[in-house]
Amino acid sequence: MTELRQALAEINAIRSQVARGTQFRGYGPGSTAFTGLLALAVAGSQAAWFKEAAHAPGVFLRTWLTVAAVAVLLAALEMIVRTRRVHRNFAGEMIHAAAEQFLPALVVGMLLTAVLMRTAPGDAWMLPGLWQILFCLGVFASCRFLPKQMFAVGVWYLVTGLTCLMIGGADRPLSPWAMGLPFGVGQLMVAAVLQFGFEDHLAEK
Repeated sequence: MTELRQALAEINAIRSQVARGTQFRGYGPGSTAFTGLLALAVAGSQAAWFKEAAHAPGVFLRTWLTVAAVAVLLAALEMIVRTRRVHRNFAGEMIHAAAEQFLPALVVGMLLTAVLMRTAPGDAWMLPGLWQILFCLGVFASCRFLPKQMFAVGVWYLVTGLTCLMIGGADRPLSPWAMGLPFGVGQLMVAAVLQFGFEDHLAEK
């Protein structure tokens, strides 16, 4: 029985290692493009009809956390469906490997938001920039099993995050475009890479 358990453990280790070295095709361009358009639409709506949200960090935060939750849910659902179809027998290992790369950035982002809003709500203006920087870390961590063009997406989020921190300030209202524009354009870039990057990769072979 001990030998059987050891053999099963070795098989699982091999499967996990193979999954980490395989290009992941579970992320879907459809849900990603939709979340990009959603971010732009929410930013436009908030700028036009809910201008008071710029002076209410709580409203701003709830709005964009809702958008983020919708984006994560749609991405997760499409990822599960695509991974089971594309990677088949390695679906579980591939999903685990993908989550292992991106989940830390999401968890840190939630914890950082909770701590900042509890201890220094006056510094909430920094959240859009910090979220984008954390998101870029998740993108960079995932680059090794995604098309090489995804690196440019990480750079985009890094640049926009730093820009938001440089031009923001406690004396300035929260701008919905500080969230909508970086994430809207960024998610559309991700969708384009997912749609065309894998095809380029296959063509190279």
